[in-house]
Amino acid sequence: MLPQDKLDLILRRHAELSEGLSQNVSGERFVAMSRELAELEEVASAIREWRKAQEDLEGVNVMLADPALDKDMRELAELERDQTSERVSELEHRIRIALLPKDAADEGGAILEIRAGTGGDEASLFAGDLFRMYQRYADLHGWKMEILSLSEGTAGGFKEVIAEVQGRGVFAKLKFESGVHRVQRVPATEAQGRIHTSAATVAVLPEAQDVDIDINEADLKIDTMRAQGAGGQHVNKTESAIRITHLPSGIVVFVQDERSQHKNKARALGLLKARLYDEQRQKLDAERAADRKSQVGSGDRSERIRTYNFPQGRVTDHRINLTLYKLDKVITGEALDEVIEPLITQHQADLLAAGES
Repeated sequence: MLPQDKLDLILRRHAELSEGLSQNVSGERFVAMSRELAELEEVASAIREWRKAQEDLEGVNVMLADPALDKDMRELAELERDQTSERVSELEHRIRIALLPKDAADEGGAILEIRAGTGGDEASLFAGDLFRMYQRYADLHGWKMEILSLSEGTAGGFKEVIAEVQGRGVFAKLKFESGVHRVQRVPATEAQGRIHTSAATVAVLPEAQDVDIDINEADLKIDTMRAQGAGGQHVNKTESAIRITHLPSGIVVFVQDERSQHKNKARALGLLKARLYDEQRQKLDAERAADRKSQVGSGDRSERIRTYNFPQGRVTDHRINLTLYKLDKVITGEALDEVIEPLITQHQADLLAAGES
């Protein structure tokens, strides 16, 4: 059974916000109230529909309990009962999903890190393909992506690229992309037409807010140096690149994208906070899941999660045994949601199952 007191509380809060926004509210309070109302809108609507469907179902059952009901009316009532019962179940599932514990980081941005793995130049080219896939995906969702740091491959692509993705709900969409992505294709340099396998690792870190992580300046070793690689005329002329070492954890971050040393330092601190926040979350998740490893949400970055097979035009996500024969649209970001949405659905199903066990 759904918790009726919790449903009443949601409807009451939805009504309060609707009433409040009709008054003279402005500034930050207006923005906060509008955002909360938008978050409650779908579940409040589902609760009202569910309760109305339940009333309809009770009414049909009362009608069917009447022995004087004629045959034709009984058949119509039975059909309506089946349809209404199905509707009640669908709405109840929607409400249960909405009531699942929310990941505090879901609504925020993310740090996307892509590194070439095994496969030499082909791995770097594949890392470049993955970066462009996420770049296009971000564009389609109206998100803003900025490169924080990159190291180009000798034949193109990237040995490593780190970017900040800003927008609402970024982490919720991208968090299951962490892991090893494998590609199978014939490299342009392959004279015999043989298929090569290479890999790249993707890590998606939630962007840390100031309240999430407190960094002690005394714990930091900050080095300035000249930027390396591509980057325009300022490269190797000014010491604008920043490397920060967090001494307690040993985490090192390096940012060289901006010409300004001050901007690079601010970005490096943001990246360090994200890494520390992610480390903290990983530790908590590991403690919570000591007895049960979630199929989708494990976040194990050494796990092979997906294969992109170019000769067959096939993408396979190994965690949920999903195969799509539309590699061309997935690798351009257009059909990436067709992989991401089933992962989110599976994760929700895992949470529901864990709550019921």
